[in-house]
Amino acid sequence: MTQRYRGRPHRAWIVAAVAFVALVGAAGFRATPGVMINPLHEEFGWPLSTISLAVSINLLLYGLTSPFAAALMDRFGIRQVVAWALLLVAAGSGLTVFMAQSWQLILFWGVFVGLGTGSMALAFVATVTNRWFVKHRGIVTGVLTAGGAAGQLVFLPVLALIVEQGTWRFASLTVALAALAVVPLVLWLLRDHPSEVGLTAYGASGPVVAPPASEGGAARRAVRALFSAARTKTFWYLAGGFAICGMTTNGLVGTHFIPAAHDHGMPTTAAAGLLALVGIFDIAGTVFSGWLTDRIDSRVLLAVYYGLRGVSLAILPSLFDATAHPSMLVFIIFYGLDWVATVPPTVALCREHFGADGAVVFGWVFASHQVGAAIAATAAGLVRDSLGEYTVAWYVAAGLSTVAAALSLLIVKSRKAAVVELNAPKQGTLSRAPGGDAG
Repeated sequence: MTQRYRGRPHRAWIVAAVAFVALVGAAGFRATPGVMINPLHEEFGWPLSTISLAVSINLLLYGLTSPFAAALMDRFGIRQVVAWALLLVAAGSGLTVFMAQSWQLILFWGVFVGLGTGSMALAFVATVTNRWFVKHRGIVTGVLTAGGAAGQLVFLPVLALIVEQGTWRFASLTVALAALAVVPLVLWLLRDHPSEVGLTAYGASGPVVAPPASEGGAARRAVRALFSAARTKTFWYLAGGFAICGMTTNGLVGTHFIPAAHDHGMPTTAAAGLLALVGIFDIAGTVFSGWLTDRIDSRVLLAVYYGLRGVSLAILPSLFDATAHPSMLVFIIFYGLDWVATVPPTVALCREHFGADGAVVFGWVFASHQVGAAIAATAAGLVRDSLGEYTVAWYVAAGLSTVAAALSLLIVKSRKAAVVELNAPKQGTLSRAPGGDAG
């Protein structure tokens, strides 16, 4: 018989809270590239393109690790994978204080932290929500996705202040300690599936069902899911749009906004504060996007989000100045609301079209996001080294956002989702999409 926690929250909310904290911890070091670029350039004399390459490898591995991490979570459990991932982030962050060569930056900052944070990327969010929630799945996806923004909000201003008052090494150690501090919480409270504690997913009915055992190795399952999904146009539309999403967020703005603002005379701490404000509004925008995803066609939401992002990026080059004037603040609010609002509808579309493999397929879609981010991070650095400014990069990103909007509208509604929408009550129709009980 299913155990119920009378008078207490469903265990799913505790798991979601721990997952949120883990995502915040993982986001800490990913928030530092923009703060670190100028100090590393000044201390070691490395070109911006070389430092950007380390950032690109970090972003690339952050994405490519995601589908394999989702499969590993099916095989070994969420708790073990997340704990080891946090330890890897801490190791990468801490070891950077000893580096003296650019290849060490690429190894510690790029490879170690990329692999660690990639294991707690958005496929982790999809796995938790698929296993633990049926009701309110969209809004929980939004809240967990906002964990990355919360990490940026918590760490970025602090790291910028530490870098300005002390050294970048203290900032790296701060992130390492923060990642280590989350590990005991994960081991204590995170659980792999509701069946471990005699429950069903929140909002589900029926008996406790243990997740099916993963067949074969985790890598084999991840590759098999990719080959199956790659035979559909929907996968390529989602992957193409999400690659552009990565280019126009983490790759360009997340990495190069602070150096670009610094080029116009803005202090690093002021620019970091603006990027942290993006994180504030990102949280609100992503949670609201999750709420909308439970109610509105996800394809339409994506098209609107990408279109509005293109408009904001086209305006940005004219807003840079030595001070944060009101027009720039308007951009920060507008762009922040849109930053990762694309995630909840993309997760929903993967779940609708790919069912039990939805989390792993989303891992591959997210990998395309980070491939795009890596390309943009390096390309923008090359543009800055060659032209002495970033203007061309902003305009290209604006044009690509329009392409992403068009790709979103080309996605055809899945037949299963159409049946669910027809038969389910009007309130929260997408909350019972296929694949909801799959791991």
